[in-house]
Amino acid sequence: MKSSYREEDVKILLKDITGMVQPRPTEERERLIQSGRHYSEMLPVEYVPSLAYMEAYREALAAYAGATAEAVAALADVVAARRGREVTLVSLARAGIPIGILLKRRLEQRFSMQIPHYAVSIIRGRGMDDNAMRYILDRHPAGTLLFVDGWIGKGAISGELRRCVRAYPGVSPELAVAADPAGITELCGTHEDILIPSSCLNSTVSGLISRTFLRADVIGPRDFHGAVYYGELAEADLSYEFIHAIENKFPQKREESGNIPETENRMWKDRGMDEVKEIAARFGVSDLHLIKPGIGETTRVLLRRIPWKILIGAGQEQELAHIRRLAQERGVDIVSYPLRHYKACGIIRKIADM
Repeated sequence: MKSSYREEDVKILLKDITGMVQPRPTEERERLIQSGRHYSEMLPVEYVPSLAYMEAYREALAAYAGATAEAVAALADVVAARRGREVTLVSLARAGIPIGILLKRRLEQRFSMQIPHYAVSIIRGRGMDDNAMRYILDRHPAGTLLFVDGWIGKGAISGELRRCVRAYPGVSPELAVAADPAGITELCGTHEDILIPSSCLNSTVSGLISRTFLRADVIGPRDFHGAVYYGELAEADLSYEFIHAIENKFPQKREESGNIPETENRMWKDRGMDEVKEIAARFGVSDLHLIKPGIGETTRVLLRRIPWKILIGAGQEQELAHIRRLAQERGVDIVSYPLRHYKACGIIRKIADM
């Protein structure tokens, strides 16, 4: 699969379906998804980011580059402590790819490790790309594989991952992420709800590739899952600008020793899904897929979906200025809500209510 990433940073195991699928506008996709069409059978329209997109992204990058770098550095320490030096990173396309590249670079710089890095597709309700997994397992021991994503919102993809890896003996279902406010994995940089700035953009911060795609008339039984390469957006590509902005903020104090640190106890009392269910009951939402907790997911709801309400925790007004501005621009209600795990939560509008 062609992308704007260099192959030494990641090998992307996807089928290039550029020109084979007609993208659909947001309103049409939302209507079809809520009427039962699977999201992986459609692709959204992607374009050069608007001023609102870029303002939100620049604000997020300025505010959270340091926190993201700290989280990736901490994740690298945890991965090295728990997995040792033999690691094969398998990022979940596409949000996991930038974090996977940063994690690979940090592990190599900090511990002088040689890290193979692949990107594969996993789709909620449809499973993992078996052809891509077989490709990796033909080349690397099963016990070395470590799946990587950007963050965990509710935990839907981590649950899908646990179900999928049962088909691959010796492969761990553990998911490594920069941020896990849901309390799902111990392989995380932080359990705090921080914004990973790449969540504010689409393909232009993800190697110019689309979300992954799976439909039988386009993807054959021996194919990898598909994606589109948006070469026409090359002048707006910020993929390596993002990588370098985070990499430049890596904490230097961690460079003092190449020794692998001991892991720490990283436990929590309850999980984010409990809070999601409480939010659903409070606001009368019957479909949990319409609730997107966390700063990153909330930002994506405002930029890509049709939002109904935005919940913001007390005391987060300044930190979440970009979310407030985007909500105001779209005329979306902002509700102060006593969030526990998250700092913000987006609720998607039910199409039947429009």
